[in-house]
Amino acid sequence: MASPQPRIGVVTYPGSQDDRDALWALAAVDAEPVAVWHEERELPDLDAVVVPGGFSYGDYLRCGAIARFSPATAAIVEFANAGGLVLGICNGFQILCEAGLLPGALGRNASLRFVCRDVPLVVERDDTPFTTRCTRGRTIVVPVKHGDGRYTPPPGLDPAQVVLRYGEACNGSVDDIAGVCNEAGNVLGLMPHPEHAVDPLLGSADGALILASLADAARTHALAAA
Repeated sequence: MASPQPRIGVVTYPGSQDDRDALWALAAVDAEPVAVWHEERELPDLDAVVVPGGFSYGDYLRCGAIARFSPATAAIVEFANAGGLVLGICNGFQILCEAGLLPGALGRNASLRFVCRDVPLVVERDDTPFTTRCTRGRTIVVPVKHGDGRYTPPPGLDPAQVVLRYGEACNGSVDDIAGVCNEAGNVLGLMPHPEHAVDPLLGSADGALILASLADAARTHALAAA
């Protein structure tokens, strides 16, 4: 069922780079994208939220460290704690870790170089709201572009929280972890950029599997609330 369109917010911080791309990509998977400014203390009526990539607040101090204190981030934390669906992409992943919504931390790439290329990702779970259109064990191709993507999990991370792994060495992440969810499964962070892989003309349409899965889950929420 393609209607109603789920309303999915995309937050813009000073320095956000991929917010417009995320807005476009969500529309491409039949969602209604809603722009959210970083100074908004309350989120509009939304079915899900995307925290996009870029360089929020110039990545000063540490990636995501300042954005963690913005009014919109506080609203996102409240939204997520109430069970709302939240997807953090690249810098968004870093922000969600800084805000305590996701476990672990992200540091400089092991190579100390910025990496920008298509990478294979192995789907570890297909039962999350973000991967229902995927198949466990399948390899999808999604681009990365980051200098601080080396993920270090906390001691004793539940393996069930690992949703995606790199299919090849990328940035030095422990156990090649590319994406993790919270224990409840309603928050996902990943370094690769699905919004840049929603059309074959871009080199891959595999990113649409993640965004369309989110749209499906958000649509279910919208229909349940109608």
